[in-house]
Amino acid sequence: MSETVAVIDYGMGNLHSVASALGKVCDHQVLVTSDPAEIARADRVIFPGVGAIGDCMGEIKRLGFDQVLREQVASGKPVLGICVGMQALMSSSAESGGTECIDLFAGNVDFFGNHLKGDQGEVLKVPHMGWNQVHHNDHPLWADIAQDSRFYFVHSYYVQSANTEQVMASCHYGVSFAAAVGRDNVFAVQFHPEKSHTAGLQLLHNFVRWNGQS
Repeated sequence: MSETVAVIDYGMGNLHSVASALGKVCDHQVLVTSDPAEIARADRVIFPGVGAIGDCMGEIKRLGFDQVLREQVASGKPVLGICVGMQALMSSSAESGGTECIDLFAGNVDFFGNHLKGDQGEVLKVPHMGWNQVHHNDHPLWADIAQDSRFYFVHSYYVQSANTEQVMASCHYGVSFAAAVGRDNVFAVQFHPEKSHTAGLQLLHNFVRWNGQS
């Protein structure tokens, strides 16, 4: 019997693109679901997200998914956060007038700013949208992904981790920021692996084979 991957549906994610990408890298049963019981039964959990963090956290808390996520993390099963799903796992965000998040990772989410400049003084557009290099460590989810591979980003806010040991990859766009964080059986990325072609599919391939240990 194949394993199952639950993609949490709280109305704020690019869910079917994620599910479609998973179908290219594994034969697991992929469930796009808002049912806590299905999520609890799954072997792996993906927590995506797009949009404003205030709206996302409002739905997450209304539906009780903050507690569901804590339970899944405590169970030891592999959990992957994507984009705003990563930001929601932090302590707080400056977006939406200041938003308390799930606090599975210590750190804050800050705005790039209205006058962001590059290393040569050039004006950088916000949101940070498009391809950028990611410099990673040796976590299992980076297996067979070349150092400084390019991934696809779309975000106006970026993660500043309070624990450098939990930063699994970094990126630079006017400022350096955490492109991925991780601890124990949880890993989260700011970019969209489902939109990142070969490197992104490889990361998803690694996730569905990961046992939740570093």
